[in-house]
Amino acid sequence: MYKRILLPTDGSDVTSKAMQQAIALAKLTGGEMFVLSVKEPFPYSAISEMQPVPPQEFYDAQERIAAQRVATAVQAAQAAGVTCQGHTVEALHPWEAILDHADTQHCDLIVMASHGRRGVAALLLGSETQRVLIHSKLPVLVVR
Repeated sequence: MYKRILLPTDGSDVTSKAMQQAIALAKLTGGEMFVLSVKEPFPYSAISEMQPVPPQEFYDAQERIAAQRVATAVQAAQAAGVTCQGHTVEALHPWEAILDHADTQHCDLIVMASHGRRGVAALLLGSETQRVLIHSKLPVLVVR
């Protein structure tokens, strides 16, 4: 069954539900988990001297936030007896980073949360989960 499970996390409440499902599934199958948090790149503009936050401060804050999200999931998995590795990556498009990481880690399942937006909200805000579903060659378990 599923032996290498990728859990992308954005630190939201709905992601914690996906985390619990991923942990339960990994425990059931004797698999291992890979947790990923995607960091935003620095928003450079044409008027770079007017940036409210210096680039290094931005990068440090992004890494701190992403590392904490990953650590939370890794600790929960390890507490349940599941082998788990955590990673952070920077990417303009999180869905691409998720699929790349799943490929790099030879995952056979992606477990993701969905915020369940519908209609105009879904169109305007987009959905990383939807993009992963569209482009993934792997099975994707969506948790609400």
